[in-house]
Amino acid sequence: MRYKEGIMDKNSKIYIAGHKGLVGSAIERRLRKEGFDNIVVRTSFELNLISQKETEEFFRQEKPDYVFLAAAKVGGILANSTYPAEFLYNNLMISSNIINASYKYNVKKLVNLGSSCIYPKCAPQPMKEDCLLTSQLEQTNEGYAIAKIAAIKLCHYYNKQFKTNFISLMPTNQYGINDNFNLETAHLLPMLIRRFHLAKLLYNNDFDNIVKDLKKRKIGYGYDESIDYNNEESIVEVLNKIGAYKDKVIVWGDGSVYRELMSSDDLADACFYLAENKDAKEIGELVNITRGDDIKLSKLYKLLQDIVGLPQKIEYDTTKPNGTFRKLMDDTKIKKLGWSPKVELEQGIKDTYKWYINY
Repeated sequence: MRYKEGIMDKNSKIYIAGHKGLVGSAIERRLRKEGFDNIVVRTSFELNLISQKETEEFFRQEKPDYVFLAAAKVGGILANSTYPAEFLYNNLMISSNIINASYKYNVKKLVNLGSSCIYPKCAPQPMKEDCLLTSQLEQTNEGYAIAKIAAIKLCHYYNKQFKTNFISLMPTNQYGINDNFNLETAHLLPMLIRRFHLAKLLYNNDFDNIVKDLKKRKIGYGYDESIDYNNEESIVEVLNKIGAYKDKVIVWGDGSVYRELMSSDDLADACFYLAENKDAKEIGELVNITRGDDIKLSKLYKLLQDIVGLPQKIEYDTTKPNGTFRKLMDDTKIKKLGWSPKVELEQGIKDTYKWYINY
């Protein structure tokens, strides 16, 4: 075999691709907590991972021992539907360049981060690893999913042909510190946190903090350019457009569907555990990183309402779609590998909201 088995040495050079994002930043925090300080990072402005030439030159110079592949072009349903070619091409190139360079420059172990969207739209619940490629994907994010599937297969075939040690982890929906709170591109929980928080501020007529929030983070949909920060009516108009009113908060659908959510700190813990203790031959082609449970959206809204301290009522817009009824990942395999999550949903949301309002 090309790799050394066993625990990572504290002096090992570790490259985290995508260290500024939700997952990458959580992995970096986890590694530094464990005493790993020889960590190499580059922003997208410093290193264009879509370029094979730049990626290979970086690996030639740095020669990392371990690689965590968390870099990706990501977005919600609207972004995936609007820019499918970019999601497919960019993510395909990023993963292909990093995986090939890791092989070429003798990386001991690569941890490839995927997504639950790799699984078929109508996969049996809970979704097991072996349901990959058994039926059609969800059309709204097919481009992104295909790129992630290609990365899984590339790792698998490099292991088979070249005896590399590349492992692929498929995390469920993530939330946490350094999440994306742009309402046009955010995933479910950060989008709800921000909408509820802005609605609470509006109820309290706290326009000073509303303006601070809007200036700190973009809200998307082209609204950032249209807001007159000196005009309260202009601010209220924009907040109403995103579902935040003085007397209510509007959410899509009827609240009857279920979603699984996991703290990015739990995912980082799983990444560290598997990088330290398990090799590709033990993990196989891929493994789900999941809590193995989910929550009904109506219950999630109530939980979030209590955490944020939202005084308004929650109103359902049933003219909008619910989305997939359930998308729960099976946790049998990851439990057999010896890992389980530690962060309970309520505490995880509390920690994320605290970070959001103080960052």
